[in-house]
Amino acid sequence: MDDVTLRALRLLEEAQAGGASQVLAEAVAALREPTGELRDGPAAMHFARVVALTRLGDLRAAIAAADLMLVAAERENSAGWRSCALSLRADRRLRLGDHDIAEYDIEAVLRDLVRAETALLAGEPDPVIEGNARTGLAIGYAKLRLYELAVPQFQAAYETTCRPGYPDNGNRAMWLCNLAELNLMWALELYQVGQVAEAEKHTTVAEEHAARAMTEASGPKAEVWRLSASLFAACARADRQDPAGAAEDIPRVLASLQEHGVGQGHQEQLLCRPFHAVALSRSGRPGEALRVIEEAVTGLSPDNDWLITAALHRTHAVLLAKDGARDAVPGLTYGDALAELLWRQRHRWLHAAVTMQSYDVLRWQHERAERAARIDPLTGVANRRGLDSFLERLATPTAAGTDPVAVLIVDVDRFKDINDSLGHATGDDVLRAVAQVIAASVRRDDFVARLGGDEFVAILPGADLGAAEQVAQRTVDAVAGMLAWRVTVSVGVAGGSAYTLGETLAHADGAMYAAKRAGGNRASSRHPGT
Repeated sequence: MDDVTLRALRLLEEAQAGGASQVLAEAVAALREPTGELRDGPAAMHFARVVALTRLGDLRAAIAAADLMLVAAERENSAGWRSCALSLRADRRLRLGDHDIAEYDIEAVLRDLVRAETALLAGEPDPVIEGNARTGLAIGYAKLRLYELAVPQFQAAYETTCRPGYPDNGNRAMWLCNLAELNLMWALELYQVGQVAEAEKHTTVAEEHAARAMTEASGPKAEVWRLSASLFAACARADRQDPAGAAEDIPRVLASLQEHGVGQGHQEQLLCRPFHAVALSRSGRPGEALRVIEEAVTGLSPDNDWLITAALHRTHAVLLAKDGARDAVPGLTYGDALAELLWRQRHRWLHAAVTMQSYDVLRWQHERAERAARIDPLTGVANRRGLDSFLERLATPTAAGTDPVAVLIVDVDRFKDINDSLGHATGDDVLRAVAQVIAASVRRDDFVARLGGDEFVAILPGADLGAAEQVAQRTVDAVAGMLAWRVTVSVGVAGGSAYTLGETLAHADGAMYAAKRAGGNRASSRHPGT
């Protein structure tokens, strides 16, 4: 993990701990460091800015910040940060829609989440960045109650902690607790639509995840994660094999969590109340069950999760009906009918998301095949087909045909001797290394291709001859400085316009041969008119 990512993650923790204003100022300063422009900063710092703006309640600004993060991720070619940017934008759009119905756009939210998932198909080498990306996806899908899509993302996030280089920060237990909590939420909704057997399958799964979290808890908050896992495990037993034990364990663990600063009103505390009441009722303590659920219902606020709120009210109505309160029956009937409608809506969203996923994966596979057809498999830079496509785009009527374009032709000196003396495998290694040097020597938007054999070309749109000569000399020096082999290159440089690229390429080729005739390990330029 690089220093910028480490710094951004530190800022993320500070923002979540209440220091959002200071984090925002620090993130903005860091983003302006490269060029003075906010948009040119690293994606990791855009991530910290999005979170800080969200914590400060400015959702529209957070969405705009996620847009800038997406641009930065594309520039850095980072699959993980691209996925994070898309899932962050989806989450903020969803939150904004909750506050302003005119901003509610479920299709845009689903589209961002699906694109965020597809982005990770390219692979993210940093396990911490991938873990954040997977978590963003899981949270987004979970907020839409698309449990089938959220569970694999939390599972994938957990698996990133098993990769080398992942810090021991407690995330392993956190994601296992997330899986336990999500399955309990899934069970609550299944109970509301009368699918009791299916609900009990998910409480069983929740208990399994909770048991693993208790075993694997580590890091500075290990005891909090063990207690949270213990609470989820107790909830999972409430409707199955051990209601009496669950009825005793839930209040005991809640008290311990409060001692560790997890106070009343926290989601996991509210989530446990319906299970606690059910455990008490099934243990023959109906009066206590009613008291627990009535206290929970009385303490609800408009900000509480609506699904937990619905589960609390339904449990209250069920217990009242069992106690003989006839007035509870109409409310229970109405609530069940509404729950069924919401369950059907959930399935429509799920169908839409799965359809989008299928289309997006097919599109990604097609684009990957197209990219592969334009890439030299040995060196990883473009091949002749890729070069032809780039030159065609550069020379289109819509392009600025009169803008300067510089060309470098790079040829490895005495490459046949390298193959003959060191073998073709070493020759391949040399070609790969030279390609990497050229790619590192040019600018971000320049283009590098392998022409064939030991010859490469670099196209520098907008560069004049002087700038291209600097790139050429940098390439010559870098190749000569490679420690693994004694290798040199000859570089030809020429300049022209987009409309005269063919002529410029020929001039650069001639200049390269002039460098070779002069002994190699140098750059030679062909000036206009010479």
